[in-house]
Amino acid sequence: MPLHDRIVPYIERASLYHLARLNVRWFWLDEPLVSAFIERWRPETHTFQMPFGECTITLQDVAYQLGLSVDGLPVYGCLTDFHERFRVLLNDATEDTVHIYARAYIMMLLSTQLFGDKSENQVYIWWLPFVARLDDMGGYSWGSAALAWLYRCMCRVANRNVTNLAGPLQLL
Repeated sequence: MPLHDRIVPYIERASLYHLARLNVRWFWLDEPLVSAFIERWRPETHTFQMPFGECTITLQDVAYQLGLSVDGLPVYGCLTDFHERFRVLLNDATEDTVHIYARAYIMMLLSTQLFGDKSENQVYIWWLPFVARLDDMGGYSWGSAALAWLYRCMCRVANRNVTNLAGPLQLL
C-alpha cells in the first residue's frame, strides 16, 4: 500500500511512522544469512550460539532499528484483501476517508511488517480494536510485542521442519 501524504500525520500519532518509512524502502533480506542465524538459534534460551558466545535481539534493538515503543500498554491479541481497495486515496477525499485509509495502512503494517505470517497476504481483524482509536496507538508497547512474535516464529522454525520464517525479519 502506498504511504499517502494525507495519512502520514495519523501514522505519526500512532508512533508507527518510522516503521512505515522502512516499509517504503523494503528490506532485501539475505536469506543465507538468515538461515545461518536460524541454525544457531536456541529456543531454550532465546539466544544465538555464536563462536564468540551467546547473543540475542533485545528490546533496545527493536526500539532502535524499527523505531517502536517498548514502553506502554501491552499488545495482545480475516483475511481481507484490501491492498487493492486502499491503493488510491483521492485528492478530494474527506477527512473521514483519510482516517479509514490511515487505519487500513496501520493494519497492513502490523499484519505484514511486524506480525506477519507465512501467507504474506493476510491482514487480521484482531488489530481493529487498536486502530479504532488512533491517538491511543502510541501508548502501546509495539516493540516488545514484535520481539515476542519474532522469538515465537524462530522457535517454531527451530523446533519443527518448517521451511519459511515469518515475523519482523528486519531485526535479524
